[in-house]
Amino acid sequence: MSSASDVVPDQPEETTVGNYFVANYPPFSFWDAARRDEPLAALQRPPVPDTPLGLYVHIPFCRKRCHFCYFRIYTGGEAKNDRVASYVESVLREVELYAAQPLLAGRKPRYAYFGGGTPSFLRPAQIVALTDGIQQCLPWDEVEEITFECEPGTLDEAKLRTLRGVGVTRLSLGIENFDDEILRVNNRSHLESHALQAYEIARQQGFPQINIDLIAGMLNETEENWHDCIRKTIDMAPDCVTIYQMEITFNSIIYKQMKERGELVAPVADWPTKRRWVREAFELLESAGYTVTSGYTAVKDADNYRFLYRDYLWQGADMLSLGVSSFGHFSGTHYQNEANIGPYMRRVEQNELPIYRALTMTGDEQLIRELILQMKLGRLNSNYFQKKFGVDIHARFARPLQQLEQAKMVELDLEGVSLTRDGLLQVDSFLPAFFLPQHQDARYT
Repeated sequence: MSSASDVVPDQPEETTVGNYFVANYPPFSFWDAARRDEPLAALQRPPVPDTPLGLYVHIPFCRKRCHFCYFRIYTGGEAKNDRVASYVESVLREVELYAAQPLLAGRKPRYAYFGGGTPSFLRPAQIVALTDGIQQCLPWDEVEEITFECEPGTLDEAKLRTLRGVGVTRLSLGIENFDDEILRVNNRSHLESHALQAYEIARQQGFPQINIDLIAGMLNETEENWHDCIRKTIDMAPDCVTIYQMEITFNSIIYKQMKERGELVAPVADWPTKRRWVREAFELLESAGYTVTSGYTAVKDADNYRFLYRDYLWQGADMLSLGVSSFGHFSGTHYQNEANIGPYMRRVEQNELPIYRALTMTGDEQLIRELILQMKLGRLNSNYFQKKFGVDIHARFARPLQQLEQAKMVELDLEGVSLTRDGLLQVDSFLPAFFLPQHQDARYT
């Protein structure tokens, strides 16, 4: 009989380089440029009935690159205003090209998400031009949620008033930490005073939901500082708190510095410490009236809080992605746009959809994708998977589920699967146990 350690791997306690967070399935390394005709073919077919449509817009500009960042971003001379303006024009041309496709014609997005990079890097006039232009192609009169990611130091009253005016309902502030020295060491662009001021002005503007992001285990993080960050968060009383555990990816500045020094272990907290810090944060937030709703989030009003971008996407919704390097999904086909801004803008200028690589999932892969993503919410509903895929997840995934139960990471019942707090805090570490054999032990990106 196999042991629980087969599915709950013996992780090195130290933080080493590699992807820990599982954002999608199958792994990105299996997406292929030779298959980029597949999303083009999907666009020619009508949508699967009752499939919601979402919109993701990538804004790749930042004031600085954080030392832990692994996203496609541009700073300095590559982020001058004329460059930004040209990029906005490219995104608007791209959405025009998509709106004419049969899969999207006449459909209206249920949610929109502006991510980055730093979407709030845009000037107020650029925000208005971008959102107005998108709505001319994809009307927002049925949208239920519009999320906008913000770096606190880019915000002032005029910009926040603009964001509220264009319909943003969920403002997400990338605070990460409140200590100025830790922010400087990690090359963040803002300071604590910027975060507090931005939050206060945002509250005055009446955004229905304000989320703040924190990262457990940044460079120079200490026990005292972490608990101070949670106390300040509770004092702010945001609608949602999102906490990530620091990972070091191959294309981050921290890894490049490690490589130059010949180091294998990153100069950040180890995994047991980061998990303990998140556990303590969740417990303190719960004592302040919050409810833990995923492996990363605690919300103040669980009965009324919704995060549609996450929930629709994790249930297989279509998502049109716009902008350089962005990731989208059409009728079971994943795709990613050109990874560099030059090729992206040139292809759009030539009236060509800028898709770079793609992968059409099998039915089994779609099942696994939804299962592992929804597992991050802490609960799997057996009836959902039986109704949608005709699969009994207890039988289909008997081996990993039984091993996780043995390891006290999950609890099984007739209605589904519930993660324990231990399981929720390290959910990403055991999700690969549900992958198909060809996707296990492979590079994620």
